[in-house]
Amino acid sequence: MPVNPAIEGRSYPPTASYLVGREKIREFARAVLATHPTHFDVAAARAAGYADLVAPPTFGIVITEATLRQLLDDPEAGVDFTRVVHGDQRFTYTRPVVAGDELTATLTVTNVKTLGGNSMVTAESNVTDASGAHVVTAVSTLVVRGEDS
Repeated sequence: MPVNPAIEGRSYPPTASYLVGREKIREFARAVLATHPTHFDVAAARAAGYADLVAPPTFGIVITEATLRQLLDDPEAGVDFTRVVHGDQRFTYTRPVVAGDELTATLTVTNVKTLGGNSMVTAESNVTDASGAHVVTAVSTLVVRGEDS
């Protein structure tokens, strides 16, 4: 079953807020082999001008995963996760994520197209802090393999 093209333009409700913790930043940094001291040492982060530990640039996926889950769980979308291949991921930051941030994300499906029997779904997750200020936008492209792929 192909992805429903009518979901293009659909926005999902904001996710529950996510409180960014120091240990989550450290764990993520170790997992992605990010070694900069600002990811591990509060004094180093503060010396660099940050309020607390700084998350690696790809940490945004931790927050936006919940938005992608909304899309994947939407029966009207027609996205069969067993056929999904992650095609592309980009992050555009207004400012870095730091420990203590309380972040919320909202996903909008920006493009749905069919190419060679496969569906391509591009979704944009906008992440804001507790004051409503933009922190990061994550753009994900999912390739949903067709039945013959």
